[in-house]
Amino acid sequence: MSDESDQTGAAQEEARKPGWLARLKQGLARTSAKLGGGIIGLFTKRKLDDATLEELEDLLIQADLGVKTAAKLTANLARERFDKEVTSEEVRQAFADDIAEILTPVALPLTIDPALKPHVVLVVGVNGTGKTTTIGKLAKQFRDQKKKVMLAAGDTFRAAAVEQLKIWGERTGCPVISGPENCDAASLAFDALKRAKAEGADVLLIDTAGRLHNKAVLMDELKKVIRVIAKMDPAAPHSTVLVLDATTGQNAHAQVETFREMVNITGLVMTKLDGTARGGMVVALADAFGLPVHAVGVGEGADDLRPFEARSFARNLMGLE
Repeated sequence: MSDESDQTGAAQEEARKPGWLARLKQGLARTSAKLGGGIIGLFTKRKLDDATLEELEDLLIQADLGVKTAAKLTANLARERFDKEVTSEEVRQAFADDIAEILTPVALPLTIDPALKPHVVLVVGVNGTGKTTTIGKLAKQFRDQKKKVMLAAGDTFRAAAVEQLKIWGERTGCPVISGPENCDAASLAFDALKRAKAEGADVLLIDTAGRLHNKAVLMDELKKVIRVIAKMDPAAPHSTVLVLDATTGQNAHAQVETFREMVNITGLVMTKLDGTARGGMVVALADAFGLPVHAVGVGEGADDLRPFEARSFARNLMGLE
């Protein structure tokens, strides 16, 4: 088959895919069905009493919004509607508004500072969360913005991760700095930064290992990477992005806490927001940590990583869109 036929087939396949908002709705379907269906089941038209509030709080906790956030949402509802007749639509609307209020301050895109040459982005997370794919997608976005991007294959213990990053490098036209398997990740990051500076790159995206089962080793490695690149640029990394798998539910909370012990996390990216996702976790994280949520991923395609939109997410979570 010719390259032209390949491109035509890819374009037709892309055209057949549902729009991004439709895929976000699909991604939140499991959580919104649990929440929306549960709320509808509680209310035909009845007064909001203590027993109903307790059931609502349980529903929110089961949907991975966390105990603290669930208590906050039900307390807000009680303050406005206690002992009044309410419908399921009114309850879902009230929750969506409050959730949007929690999410709006953290819905912040990853912004590259043009004064930095390069802006160094360290990407961290547990293996399997989609770090390498996220780096590839970010690289495409920055390339689309006409930025010069370089990639560093810092997960040196996994040959598959290095090869995957090289594939993304070819797709996006970004040079990939790599070394032999098991080479020193800090030295590789230093060499990558040196080259990025020499070639006037706008962005350097550094992949890292995520072997959380051996936390002490991982912590030492990440701290060494930061210490070594700081010798060349004391402010680097300028952004440290933690990639989280949206299917892990409340386990993501523990991952944020663990990685914050190791490095200064400046923002989050949520991946795998497909039909198996536990979307309430995003709200719990925003409420607990207040870290910027730069983007959410709803598929494997290069354009499936999008800026996080608080209101749309909140309404879809409650099955209102």
